[in-house]
Amino acid sequence: MSQTVWIARHGNRLDFVNPEWFNSAERRYDPPLSEDGFIQARQLGQRLKSEEICHIFSSPFLRAIQTANEIAEILNLPFKLEAGLSEWHNIDWMTETPETHPQELLEKEFPRIDWNYHSRVIPQYPENEEEMYYRTAATARKLVAEFTEDILLVGHGASVLGTTKGLVKGNPIVNASLCCLVKVVSHSYGWQMELNGDVSHLSKREEKIRFN
Repeated sequence: MSQTVWIARHGNRLDFVNPEWFNSAERRYDPPLSEDGFIQARQLGQRLKSEEICHIFSSPFLRAIQTANEIAEILNLPFKLEAGLSEWHNIDWMTETPETHPQELLEKEFPRIDWNYHSRVIPQYPENEEEMYYRTAATARKLVAEFTEDILLVGHGASVLGTTKGLVKGNPIVNASLCCLVKVVSHSYGWQMELNGDVSHLSKREEKIRFN
């Protein structure tokens, strides 16, 4: 049977709108969505409302969790945290292993998280570009092998690129702007990308793509 994998990037983040946030943040590499980022996430959820998605997987970074939660509310689904979809642990972006929000805090705010699920892939800090692509590609392959229904992956610019490349042959060029949508469908001859970074569902779109 054919399977569809939807791959989305999180919405706009607070430190893109207010760079000063980073200087006083408790978890400076785990910013939340900005106000317009929540709007983007809800618009993405409305775009996916008519699709037959059965499982949602999210990076454990807060901006991806908040994006996935908005979508999960609209689709009335739980969602799973998958560390393999995490942000690129790039030493040029992060001076130490990025700290994300602990389970006890997330449980209070996001009851749709399925805590019975455990990540299939764990990133290491630091990782170079090749390691990031290997990690995210391996995550996509593991998830489609284990979950054969239509799924949604919510991550970051790097993980949108890596998971797509992990399924589609030929090193495709992928558009990975904020809250974009990639659609990859399995066929007898392999995976085919049918949407490449679609943002037609957004009322406000990223003018210049930033990948971190």
